[in-house]
Amino acid sequence: MAAAASVSNSTSKANATNGTTPADVEKQLEVLRQDVTELTKQVADLIGQAKDEAMAQVKSQVRSAKSQVNSAISDAQASGREAVDAFRDVADTFGDAVEDSLKKRPYATLAMVAGIGFLFGAAWRR
Repeated sequence: MAAAASVSNSTSKANATNGTTPADVEKQLEVLRQDVTELTKQVADLIGQAKDEAMAQVKSQVRSAKSQVNSAISDAQASGREAVDAFRDVADTFGDAVEDSLKKRPYATLAMVAGIGFLFGAAWRR
């Protein structure tokens, strides 16, 4: 019993010196739990806001890239049409020139075509 009385006295002395009781410690722990819970909620909210902002920026960049690609495709189509039209004009002009040449100088035209064919064949082999 003397040991129990000694422990009781030392506990009451410790409580008397620092002014904390087990109930005070429990209250402080509960306040700490509430603070941690609130902090967790705030961090989750901040992460959600950052995620939303990042997604908005990504969506904006995707829209911008899509717009640029559409513009490039439109420009390429226009350039392609111009190139096809120019090629048709050249082909028509070349066809007319060959036809006129065949009427005026048939042998010279055949010799020239044979020479061009030989050059293309030689270039094709390499």
